[in-house]
Amino acid sequence: MLTFFKALNDPDLVFLRYALFAGLLAAPAFGIIGSFVVARRMTYLAGAIAHCVLGGIGAALYGQAQWGYTWLTPMLGAIVTAIAAALVIGFVHLRSRERVDSVIGAIWVIGMAAGVIFMAKTPGYIDPMSYLFGNILMITSCDLLTIAILDLIVIALGLLSYNRMVAVCFDEEFSHLRGLKTDLYTLLLLCLTALTIVLMVRVVGIVMVIALFTLPAATASHFSRRLWQMMLFATLLGMVAVAGGLSFSYELDLPSGATIVMLSGFFYLLALIGKFVQGQLR
Repeated sequence: MLTFFKALNDPDLVFLRYALFAGLLAAPAFGIIGSFVVARRMTYLAGAIAHCVLGGIGAALYGQAQWGYTWLTPMLGAIVTAIAAALVIGFVHLRSRERVDSVIGAIWVIGMAAGVIFMAKTPGYIDPMSYLFGNILMITSCDLLTIAILDLIVIALGLLSYNRMVAVCFDEEFSHLRGLKTDLYTLLLLCLTALTIVLMVRVVGIVMVIALFTLPAATASHFSRRLWQMMLFATLLGMVAVAGGLSFSYELDLPSGATIVMLSGFFYLLALIGKFVQGQLR
């Protein structure tokens, strides 16, 4: 652990500081929106959005290399694709008679397939594994600024619509009968989910981002009686998982994204064991 803290002060290891800052900045958004997602039981929808992001990243990389669109960054491609996927899934979920699970599965695999194809056709070598499983070397100062802006947007919208989101998450039908625009807030929640997923893709990757999205919130649910408490605990757990995961990965030479997710999973298992033991002692 001491070696990790010393490394943070090393001017040659700026990427390590960027990764830590990115994770800590994203943790509040994950804590707030992740709690909504867990309460609303939308993990599968969030998984589809997360995997669609690869299509946007691949298209952005192709546009940069093939047509010289320097403004078309992978982060921008990820944001546009994630929001588009969230809106499509949301409208299908709310309006279409098509089986929702079939549509979600189709969007999931089409997004990933498109990303792989775009990367394959991009001039030069593109390693899709770094996007699928994360790579702290890819964090830049521009990414940090984008993450900070998205974080503020997600937190502000999540907190401003807190009461309505709670109503939609726990009793959508009753909220609709009371005149609340439940469809609008469901779409808003999906869009906020999309933005939150993009925040952490660079650190833990597309495949594992959904784990970090749900595990801290699921762990916090065992110690919370109110949703706002769950959000607070999930945020703190996310910060500890990011800092601890990066520390262990640096000390033991392990993949950073996988280590962060494993630490989050360890916290969740501890919570389950603690709850079981508490139940046996009563």
